Amino acid sequence: MYNVCLNQNQNLWNIQLTPHPLNGARVHSAPKVFQDKFQHLQKACPIVNAGDTFEYKHCKLPTNDRNYTYVDPNKVKFFVAQKEAALPYLGDILKHSNNEAQVTETLYILDRMIEAGTKGIDKMYPVLSRFNDTKSPNIQTFLAGIYRKTQVPDAFGPLVKMLVQNSITPQPAPFDPNEEIGGAILEYIRYWGNNKK
Repeated sequence: MYNVCLNQNQNLWNIQLTPHPLNGARVHSAPKVFQDKFQHLQKACPIVNAGDTFEYKHCKLPTNDRNYTYVDPNKVKFFVAQKEAALPYLGDILKHSNNEAQVTETLYILDRMIEAGTKGIDKMYPVLSRFNDTKSPNIQTFLAGIYRKTQVPDAFGPLVKMLVQNSITPQPAPFDPNEEIGGAILEYIRYWGNNKK
């Protein structure tokens, strides 16, 4: 669980997170074996110690003994309800965070926002592309799902690279992230092939 302090200042959401050892709710199956610490990309993430306090259950990535990612559905619902107003804050997380669980959770929230009709996530590609070279099956899976839905042209090449990279040097995982990556590539081919007719 996180104690979350939210403060809206100039349309930017700021958050203070304090972890609590509670289980979350099962919302997605995506196992964790490989951890990418993004040390070469690490930057400090600004924290604002003000605002109302909300408590959310801590996101838990799967292990070899538990094949599911847990994300608090109330946290997802909160950000989905903010729609476009939440994108600056979520983008800031993706720009600065080197925590695999936090990145995976944020990508999941963005995926749910796309499904709910939030506009402008395609314009977040410069931030999302930070993870194009990740070897984390969790992040790869969610990232490919977002690219499949947003159809940003610049993301096609990185998806192909990701598929080749995984084929040459697969990461140990109880599922195959290439299924989502390959599905995204096929959707690109279908979408752009139809649009050129």
